[in-house]
Amino acid sequence: MNEAVNSAATTAAIPGYVAGTWKADPAHTEIAFSVRLLMIGKTRGRFTTHDVTLVTDENPLRSSVTATIDLASIDTGNEKRDNHLRAAAYLDVDTYPTMSYRSTGIRRTVDDWAVDGELTLHGVTRRVPLTLEVNAFGSDQRDGQRARFSATAEINRRDFGIDAGGVALGNKVSISLEIQAVLRK
Repeated sequence: MNEAVNSAATTAAIPGYVAGTWKADPAHTEIAFSVRLLMIGKTRGRFTTHDVTLVTDENPLRSSVTATIDLASIDTGNEKRDNHLRAAAYLDVDTYPTMSYRSTGIRRTVDDWAVDGELTLHGVTRRVPLTLEVNAFGSDQRDGQRARFSATAEINRRDFGIDAGGVALGNKVSISLEIQAVLRK
């Protein structure tokens, strides 16, 4: 009974909440990153090809997310740099063509939500929590129901065996996700 009460209260805190299976709309989803370069500025980029599935449960705390990102789809706006990042010294896309994320739990925080999960990159799996903001659930005239989420995380590239770049490249990589998903029928 207590779980049902907590579930109802949690769901009520998310206007328009809908339980179901959602697929990220590639045209309205961005998986982006930034990293310090030469201690002066930041290099920013994104991955343009990905497969993200979200399952929202009747109890939001039992919801889940899985994602697979095609590392060859990296786009920093500089083709020479992108090719360099795809090479063996960095992402090594010939050996590790994808990066994946799998949630292991969702919890409420003071301000929003946190998604606990595991990121596999460069053949290494590490726990990486996401700070999650539930932006909206609503109807769409074309596709039925849509949901929008924003999330951020920070990783250390060396934790995943990516050591190239020396002191010119920062170790901390900021990740930002803007996900717009469509409810599967």
